[in-house]
Amino acid sequence: MKKTDKYILIKFLGTFVLAISLIIVIVIIFDISEKIESFVSKKAPLHAIIFDYYFNFIPYFVNLFSPLFTFIAVIFFTSRMADRSEIVAILSSGISFWRMLYPYMLASLIIALSSLLLNSFIIPHANKKRQAFEDQYVNGKYHHDKWNIHLQSVTEPGTFMYIERYDNDLNFGPKFSMEKIKDNQLFYKLLSDGIKWDSVTGRWQIQNYTIRKISGDKEVLIKGKILDTIIAMKPLDFGRKASSIEVMTSPELNTYINDEKAKGTPNVELFEIEKYKRVAMPFATFILTLIGVSLSSRKVRGGIGMHIGFGLVISFSYILFMQVSATFAANGQLSPIVAVWIPNVLYSFIAYYLLKTAPK
Repeated sequence: MKKTDKYILIKFLGTFVLAISLIIVIVIIFDISEKIESFVSKKAPLHAIIFDYYFNFIPYFVNLFSPLFTFIAVIFFTSRMADRSEIVAILSSGISFWRMLYPYMLASLIIALSSLLLNSFIIPHANKKRQAFEDQYVNGKYHHDKWNIHLQSVTEPGTFMYIERYDNDLNFGPKFSMEKIKDNQLFYKLLSDGIKWDSVTGRWQIQNYTIRKISGDKEVLIKGKILDTIIAMKPLDFGRKASSIEVMTSPELNTYINDEKAKGTPNVELFEIEKYKRVAMPFATFILTLIGVSLSSRKVRGGIGMHIGFGLVISFSYILFMQVSATFAANGQLSPIVAVWIPNVLYSFIAYYLLKTAPK
């Protein structure tokens, strides 16, 4: 690396860290002012507030704002370099514009890989502690709100189950039924008034049940009051809160998506969107960096303010486009992978055009 490369690399990463640190401090101050009443009323320990909540709060929001502040950092320090004619001096020294992009891309690679690592493994573990704190001291316990739940067992294909709803306070679900089908023929059917989960034994207690066992022309009918048994499902199979996506590592998320598809669960698109965003957002770091360099490397009469203003318009339009396309995917009107990557593809063309027209 040349001195110029080290200079740009340090400026890039230094400005990024400074900008993201300032916004995190501001976010924490606003968050404290919003939740202080809950902390006090529910007597949250200071140690838990600092280490269980805010210590795990920081990486989540750093990663959330990472693409935006990568772009702002590039715009800010490159505009200052252009305003002080440093860009002109670099290009006049024999370094081409394309070679000058090398430290920018290296810094983007560092940020993108860090974001990918945070997204896939570190933040999910941090979110488990953060959400556990919120459930205890801020939001209260989560309650299942789904009704008339139909699902197929993942470990036992051909086993279909129905439950009217599930109360996770009582660990009880009324009106449970189970059917087993083989070669398109029903050979087992269970109907019951309800089902209760025993978290100690990991078994289900089926109440007031009727079982039909069918074999050819023969049918056996069994009735009873209580049946303790193991069923290929867990309470989490009846539904999770939307934020549970945030506590899954990427391998866990892939497994969960495959299991939910096997069960025939609707609205898996939300989880698929999260899966693809964990890769698409770090990749956007490269695109936004190229756009930022192209816009701010030219010295203009408006100075740094002009560059930052135009840069914010570009960055916020990217975020808005991402949210709109994700909404279409969540409603089933667009493939999740297409919805997540459309903004990157479109802004890649914008980056290419701006690079072609940038002063060299």
